[in-house]
Parts: sequence; C-alpha cells; structure tokens
Amino acid sequence: MPYFYSKLNSIAKSTDIYLKNVFLKQKGQSKLIKPMKYGLFSGGKRFRSAILVNTGKIFETDYKELIIIGAAVECIHSYSLIHDDLPSMDNDDFRRGKLSVHKKFNEFTAILSGNSLLTLAFEILSGKELKVSQKNKNELIRVLSNCSGSFGLAGGQYSDLIFENKKSSQKNIINMQRQKTGELFAFCCESVAIINGENKKIRNKLRKIGADIGLLFQITDDLIDYKGDSKIVGKPTKVDAKKGKATLVSLLGYNKTLNFAKKLKKKLDQQIRKLGKKSNDLLESVEFILNRKF
Repeated sequence: MPYFYSKLNSIAKSTDIYLKNVFLKQKGQSKLIKPMKYGLFSGGKRFRSAILVNTGKIFETDYKELIIIGAAVECIHSYSLIHDDLPSMDNDDFRRGKLSVHKKFNEFTAILSGNSLLTLAFEILSGKELKVSQKNKNELIRVLSNCSGSFGLAGGQYSDLIFENKKSSQKNIINMQRQKTGELFAFCCESVAIINGENKKIRNKLRKIGADIGLLFQITDDLIDYKGDSKIVGKPTKVDAKKGKATLVSLLGYNKTLNFAKKLKKKLDQQIRKLGKKSNDLLESVEFILNRKF
C-alpha cells in the first residue's frame, strides 16, 4: 500500500502545518505550550484526520475544512493519550518511542497540558477559519463534546479502568471500546455529513461506519499489544495481560479475536462500498487498520 502511505503522510503533514500555525497565531505566552506541543507533535499517523478527509472525498467536501476539523480531533486524541499515560490511569512511561508527557515534564503539567489541548479543539472549531455556517459549527461542537465526554471517550476510559482484573462479557468490552475509541472515529465520519447538511439518515449511517472503524482500530491495537514488537510499536507490548485489561483477546484468545476483526472489516467494506465510487480511500483506510504493525 505505498500509495496509501503517501496519501496518509500528506494528510498528516497538512494537519500538522495547520496546528503549528494555530500555535504561532496565539497571543501571549504560556509555559504549557511546550508540553502541549510535545504531546501533540509526537509522531502520530493522524489517522483520525485521514478517516475524516477520506470520508469527505465521497461528498466532495472542501479539503481545508476537513483539515481544520481533523486538527480539532487530533487535539482531543492527544489530550486523551496524555491523560491515558498518567500514573493514576495506565501508568505508561513511553508513547511512540518517546517519554510520555508526565515523564518528560511532571504529572501536573501533563494533566494541565491535556486539559488545554481539549479546550483548544473547541477553540479551533469555533474559529473564523472554519468557513461553515454558525448552525453547523454549533452542531459540530455539540457532537464532538458528546463524543469526548462521559458518554464517549472519557466514559469509555472510565470503564476500561474499572474493568481491570474483572471478568467482563463480550458485550461490555465492545461497548467500552466503542466509547473509548469508536466515538471519536464516529465523529470523524458524521462531521462530514454535518458540514454538508446531509439528512439524519446519512448522518446515522456515517456515524455507525465511523464507530465500527474505531472498534476495528481498538481491536487491532489489542492484537498488536499481544503479538507486536515493542521496537516497532514504540512502547512496551504485552502489557494488557499484565494490567488485567478487559479486551477481546483476553476473553476470546488471539485467533478468535482476529477472526472477529476480519468479519468486522468485511462488514465495513460492504457498508462503505454502498457510499459510492469515491469511497476507495476510505476502503483503503480500513484495509490499513487490520494490516498495521503499530
């Protein structure tokens, strides 16, 4: 998939350029900027931005609008990773081959930097550079708030922590992972429908596709943790079992989880093809998820 990697890198570069300009335009000085940038520009693939852009291609949506929304999503994602690594949560010392923010700086700096990235996301969405109607901006902010809060990412992280070292059902694990990871991907797809003024049926269809993409992404993460190479991944692997994490791998085993992921991918392929001829990049994104090594 060399051509897909090239397109993925191009979207990541556009997203990073926009985010760097956001920091350059900020008035005043804050000592939190350095740790915020450390956590935000940590070498991530910007895959959520890619899902957003590739969904937007189906609807011929303006590229700059998609990059701006993707930049907001990446701020939310980076905030969640900074907090996820904290000693009170997953207590991880490394992220993408570098020290995690709380190890590079300190714990309170990591908390405040994460909080600041969370609020920066909504500053970006409400800004003048996003040329969509005020009605659609309000809806983007409302939906992203919901996907990031107690009914989405934060709620999923809470369940992930309280499920540790406890027996959980397949249904509960899937629901937790849909919240923790799927909701942000769901926003990436649904946001395209929002800014294009699509009807509720299209919005719900894209939202479900995004949620399933996020679930596939999380399941693949768990498979990588079980069998992946820590040098490639950029952090220690085989840690889920040590921490007693509730995953499909811990419940079903590696092979059955892999089969579950393949069936989910097949379902996604069928749903995405129904969106039309311009869905190839989104199909390639799903293919990339299951084949990735990090």
